[in-house]
Amino acid sequence: MGSAGLARLHGLFAAYKPPGLKWKHLRDTVELQLLKGLNAGKPPASEQRVRFLLGPMEGSEEKELTLTATSVPTLTDHPLVCGPAFTSLKVGVGHRLDAQASGVLADHPLAFLDHVTREKLERILALIQGSHQKALVMYSNLDLQTQEAYEMAVRGLIRPMNKSPMLITGIRCLHFAPPEFLLEVQCMHETQKQLRRLVHEIGLELKTTAVCSQVRRTRDGFFTLDDALLRTQWDLHSIQDAIQAAAPRVATELERSLRPGLGTQQLPGPDQPQDSKGPSSALLLESCAGH
Repeated sequence: MGSAGLARLHGLFAAYKPPGLKWKHLRDTVELQLLKGLNAGKPPASEQRVRFLLGPMEGSEEKELTLTATSVPTLTDHPLVCGPAFTSLKVGVGHRLDAQASGVLADHPLAFLDHVTREKLERILALIQGSHQKALVMYSNLDLQTQEAYEMAVRGLIRPMNKSPMLITGIRCLHFAPPEFLLEVQCMHETQKQLRRLVHEIGLELKTTAVCSQVRRTRDGFFTLDDALLRTQWDLHSIQDAIQAAAPRVATELERSLRPGLGTQQLPGPDQPQDSKGPSSALLLESCAGH
């Protein structure tokens, strides 16, 4: 394996973070499994050196000794002498999830009020999305007086140019079964704490209380749940295969981002389906509402 295997690790891949697992533990586990896989490969052939070994002279009846030139392996680079070939490996992590995200369910019994309806909830969600789209225009530093900026705004192809607070590009209710409801949120620059607070604020707007019981990221950029490696797949060969499979899409996204006017997030309307492409995250929020 050696350097060839290391070269195949240059790229991006996705891993599924189980509930209750800290992202640092996931990263450390992946690093350990990669090092094990790299060091488990067959080591390269040792270099040969010439040594003069003392031995009996052939055809001599008096058993005379002589020095014979012999090729022997050099053991200075053998793993049993110098240790493992790979001792450290850096794995970077993109958008992080806290330990409670992705499947931690906090039971919280609440009585549901009759005045909370799906229509009222969706009206609040539309107002939230509209306000965040206005903020997105502001943080994009676009002059909407220009024709190019106007066309980008009409098509929804704008995104913040610099650091910004959490911006929601799409939010909708997928499931409404009082006292629980499920939201799909497309957003940028988010944290799980902000998302949970969003659910709390939605409850206040509905004249009730709401608590976020589960956060699950379903997409990060173009990576989806289908791309994410499970815990049993956090090994060298699976990660190498995932990097190779993602390489064409990574190249395409880089090319799009370098084109003028492209590489930006499309903003779906309240009644439009969510676009699966773009730089933002898509998360599912399971919530409970009550009095």
